[in-house]
Amino acid sequence: MAVNKNFSPEKQAVTIGNEQVLPGQRRIVDLQVADLYTHTPMMMPVHVINGREPGPAVFITAALHGDELNGIEIIKRLLRQSSLKRLRGCLLVIPIVNVFGFINRSRYLPDRRDLNRSFPGREEGSIAARLARIVTSEIVETADFGIDLHTGAVGRSNLPQIRADLRNPKVLAMAEAFGSPVIIDSSLREGSLRRHASENGVPVIVYEAGEALRFDELSIRAGVRGVQRVLRMLGMLPERKKASSAKSAQSVRANTTSWIRAPSSGMFSSSCRLGAWVKPDQRLGRVSDPFGEFEIDVTSPGSGLVIGRSTSPLTHEGDALFHIARFDDRKEAQASFDEFQETHSVEPLWG
Repeated sequence: MAVNKNFSPEKQAVTIGNEQVLPGQRRIVDLQVADLYTHTPMMMPVHVINGREPGPAVFITAALHGDELNGIEIIKRLLRQSSLKRLRGCLLVIPIVNVFGFINRSRYLPDRRDLNRSFPGREEGSIAARLARIVTSEIVETADFGIDLHTGAVGRSNLPQIRADLRNPKVLAMAEAFGSPVIIDSSLREGSLRRHASENGVPVIVYEAGEALRFDELSIRAGVRGVQRVLRMLGMLPERKKASSAKSAQSVRANTTSWIRAPSSGMFSSSCRLGAWVKPDQRLGRVSDPFGEFEIDVTSPGSGLVIGRSTSPLTHEGDALFHIARFDDRKEAQASFDEFQETHSVEPLWG
């Protein structure tokens, strides 16, 4: 494994923000992002956990979009795990990347830019560019692997899923190890953290689950366990001594995904839940005129699994209402979600 620039090969020490963290140490490093116009400094805390034994360096990020809260809770619970005392390698964990957006309950930064379209960033530029550059130089260029935690946008909820560039065998192994019910082969978008990391030889998977500004317990539980599975697969955490009595959820790779959009503007009511298997011409919901002039059914053009849906009762014509994934084997896909739901709803969280 290549030694990254912020590692000292002699002692496996890691340096973040000019602070050196030695093997066996755990520290929070505050990286200064910018000053507010009140002269108040804005800091981005990074949890650095450097194991006593050498191993890979993995970054875990949440809230690149400041209103996506599930990932913050996933990281909070992960940091409490006693197994981290036996960590091999190094974890670089940022619970809240977009501190500005988080404070303002906003997806974006104060300049209205999307941080996840601003990588690799630059030192002299917008707030988004500067923040992206800090994450790039201090975190991405230190790591060997990455896990980026996301949710759906405001008014849109996602079934727990992994999005990844499955052409990379290391990425595929991480995606399969995570254990979400669905894996989507997702292209690398210009300016995204995942694309920049990939171009610099750092495999990254994205976990999408739940809705912005909402906690979803199933998604959070699954996220904590999924991150732990990936770390075990990478040899960073010890294997569990006792096998779980619950079934181990198996991921299924989607062939294609597509959105069903609103046929008209109006008020939307859904009759279909996340994780439901839908058939051709099945009614999924209805768009109606708020003044009672019309009602239009929203139907499925084909079969598939509902992996995303709008939660807002207000819609404009063309708005995305349902995200449908298609698979080779319907029974396998349905069984994957059923096992996933059973595992994370029944199995005790602290096992």
